[in-house]
Amino acid sequence: MADGVLIRMRMSQADAHYGGSLVDGARMLQLFGDVATELLIRHDGDEGLFRAYDQVEFLAPVYAGDYVEATGEITKVGSTSRSMRFEVRKVIVPRPEISDSAADLLAEPVVVCRATGTCVVPKDKQRRVRV
Repeated sequence: MADGVLIRMRMSQADAHYGGSLVDGARMLQLFGDVATELLIRHDGDEGLFRAYDQVEFLAPVYAGDYVEATGEITKVGSTSRSMRFEVRKVIVPRPEISDSAADLLAEPVVVCRATGTCVVPKDKQRRVRV
């Protein structure tokens, strides 16, 4: 992922917000914020600010114990704005019916959330020169 960013992490019981150890969708947005921050640092040398989401789709549930990958890329660069596309995929799931420590790597990751949004890096904060 040369021009993008990938963060992989396990959702903990502390991430579970609802019954059945269901993780709140807002946790996916927090991951997108972390991905956006890294994208901006790589691109501009500054953390920038998240301005707005254009679209957010929650497509599948995430539970405590699931491993997810959050990815993102910059899709358009303006003078201060950076349009971005994000995705979270579930890649490992626990298998408590087998044992307390059993888990499976999914043959095909499951897309659980997608979003697009815009971040801003003020001109005076941009430290990278792009040609």
